Amino acid sequence: MARIGEFCSRWSQPLLSVLRIMAAFLFMAHGAQKLFGFLVPPGQPALAAFSFLWVGGVLEFFGGLALLIGLFTRAVAFVLAGEMAVAYFRVHAPQGFWPVANKGDLAVLFTFVFI
Repeated sequence: MARIGEFCSRWSQPLLSVLRIMAAFLFMAHGAQKLFGFLVPPGQPALAAFSFLWVGGVLEFFGGLALLIGLFTRAVAFVLAGEMAVAYFRVHAPQGFWPVANKGDLAVLFTFVFI
């Protein structure tokens, strides 16, 4: 049992940093998709500036960037968790109860990772 505690005390901070960096990188990709058309299928129209999805893209890209470099991580993660909760309940939840069925599982996961 002492080995498990020793392992956790040694590796918990580096592994939390890896989780933060990878979550931020993936979150930035979603923001880049909304803002810059990164990996968007051809022919899909660009988002209108200051629309609900555009504001979400700004938060995702620049909030993800702040998390990636470790700038104001707690405050930014709190705001992004709220953004993902709002996105889930406004976009995904009306399509059904289960996150797998309404394609909101990633929004739920981001919400709880950022909390």
